[in-house]
Amino acid sequence: MKQEMSSVDVAALVRELHPRLLDSKITKIYQHSPDEIRIGLHIFKEGRTNLIIEAGKRFHLTKNPETAQKLPPAFPMLLRKHLTGGRITDIVQYDFDRIIILHIQRGEDKTMLLVELFSRGNIVLLDSEKRIILPLKSISFRDRKVRGGEQYELPAAQLSPITTTAEELKEMFAHSDSDIVRTMATKMNMGGQYAEEVCLRAGIEKSTPARDLIDPVPIRNALAEVFKPLSTELKPHIITKNGIKMDVLPFPLSQFETPFKRLDIIGVSKNENNEKIFFATFNEALDEYFSSEAKKKNEAVKEAETKKDEKTGLYEYRLQKQVLALSKFRDEEQKLVHKGELIYAHYQTCDGILKAINNARDKGYSWDDIKNILKSSEMPEAKLIKSINPGKGLINVLLDNTELELDIRLPVTQNSQVYYDRSKKLSGKIKGAVIAIEETKKLTEKKEAPPQKKKILKSKPKWYEQFRWFISSDGFLVIGGRDAQSNEDLVKKYLQKQDIFFHAHVSGSPAVMIKTEGKVVPESTLLEAAEFTVSYSSIWKSGQASGDAYWVLPNQVSKTPETGEYVGKGAFVIRGKRNYFKDVILGAALGFELGEEKRLIGGPVGMVRKKAKFVIEVEPGEFNQNDLSKKIHRIMNDKFEDKKLIKNVASPDKIAMLLPPGGSRVKE
Repeated sequence: MKQEMSSVDVAALVRELHPRLLDSKITKIYQHSPDEIRIGLHIFKEGRTNLIIEAGKRFHLTKNPETAQKLPPAFPMLLRKHLTGGRITDIVQYDFDRIIILHIQRGEDKTMLLVELFSRGNIVLLDSEKRIILPLKSISFRDRKVRGGEQYELPAAQLSPITTTAEELKEMFAHSDSDIVRTMATKMNMGGQYAEEVCLRAGIEKSTPARDLIDPVPIRNALAEVFKPLSTELKPHIITKNGIKMDVLPFPLSQFETPFKRLDIIGVSKNENNEKIFFATFNEALDEYFSSEAKKKNEAVKEAETKKDEKTGLYEYRLQKQVLALSKFRDEEQKLVHKGELIYAHYQTCDGILKAINNARDKGYSWDDIKNILKSSEMPEAKLIKSINPGKGLINVLLDNTELELDIRLPVTQNSQVYYDRSKKLSGKIKGAVIAIEETKKLTEKKEAPPQKKKILKSKPKWYEQFRWFISSDGFLVIGGRDAQSNEDLVKKYLQKQDIFFHAHVSGSPAVMIKTEGKVVPESTLLEAAEFTVSYSSIWKSGQASGDAYWVLPNQVSKTPETGEYVGKGAFVIRGKRNYFKDVILGAALGFELGEEKRLIGGPVGMVRKKAKFVIEVEPGEFNQNDLSKKIHRIMNDKFEDKKLIKNVASPDKIAMLLPPGGSRVKE
């Protein structure tokens, strides 16, 4: 039975998935086993789906995803940090090998997720310079290391069975000590199955010594014939024998039977030895072949876990988890304290590194210049620097075989204090874990049922909550689009004759409307709507301090262009007089509205300050929405007494929904 994908499978699948996966959005990432991860995707015009990646084995979209673990391991958590919200910009196969590379962009950050499907395979997250951020499995080979911070080395290129020439084949066979079939299988990345198929179609005995081949043209012709479907039409199918799945192929191979009759519909073809089940796409065939086996394993694991829970009991199992978490907290605390002490122990070295980097920056050296100087430098301090993160101003250094980060903006003492502060936060978690363990022990002894959590009644979402919105200081509902599609929907479905339409004086602006309900709108609400419009437009991303906005009446907003012009999705033609607000200061804020309905609100600073408590202002800055929302959540959680309220209404994802697009920071 086939256990993993071949390089030919990879070539067929990449060709098939390339147009589907381009610009698809990464949602969430899970890990099901030591070798397997699942990436949630949102594909344009298709909706949500899941990509299964199993190192050394398979890569395909699946209709039957496994249940995610309740406590995700570190690897998928780091992938979420770097990839969630990013978009796939390319998917390629490296050198007709069993290596697939996903190119991903999130904001300005570009990363690569590299998948090795050969034996002892791996899944490796790389930065734009092919430096390893984190591998699924850290491995050291004699000639290369697959570890965080190291440069990823791709295997040496080999002859491609698709593009190779007769002269190149002749040269390869002349220098081989093996037979023809083994030479092609190993030197051309095609594997034994396809090497045998080439020999069969070329009419050459596969055990012929490679050096004895005089004329390589029959081999070249057979290669072209075998791999022609990769550039024309695939015929995906699974081969079964006595009801057992034996192989999955992107196109027919004559070694299984005489050539198939062409089928114009999906169906089944049989001969006396086996049965072939045909599929519309190769991805569907792979999913059916591999996922059925994975499903059996998953059911076996669940059965084992159920028996374990029944044997140990609910509280005993909970206690095991809590003790394990406590152990991890203590280990991490010790590591952080150790790193803080290391910085002090190597005070002069760290001080020298920080001064050298800062001096170089002051003299106008670019980060690339500094990296090149460090590579060629013989200074002992330079050899301690493993990598540099220019965007965050962080230097990875190796002190006494321990890797740690130094912030070039901080002196040595404050760099050390960073680790001590982080260890103090863990001390608080350790105290909480100890208390939780004691409570679980009491429940274990008394066999009491755990207290039931109170159900929180959630109010039904209002129609405008799918957009950006706020209630002005004067009580008017102001709504803005989140993207081109929602701009389109907002104007087509909800803009009424008595409303007021706002737009920034730049492209990349939300469509904003004030729902007047026939009432006179005061100047204060108009100004808040103008501030909202410019702050949630592309002006925020540009780093400007202010911008212009204008308002018009609904009958001035049209989707009908002038002759010869075109109006794209989310764009509109404005005709007639525009009423401008010039040099509107950018600003946005978040806070808790603690009325009958307790909720997190966001929008213009003045409005939020009038209506909310515990207000946090933001301004254009260096943090993306995901990172800043987590930071604001931590600030709120540390300073606000009602932790349940924070958990229910101010989770990081809800905070991110209220932040302007592009980089931001908390205003001091």
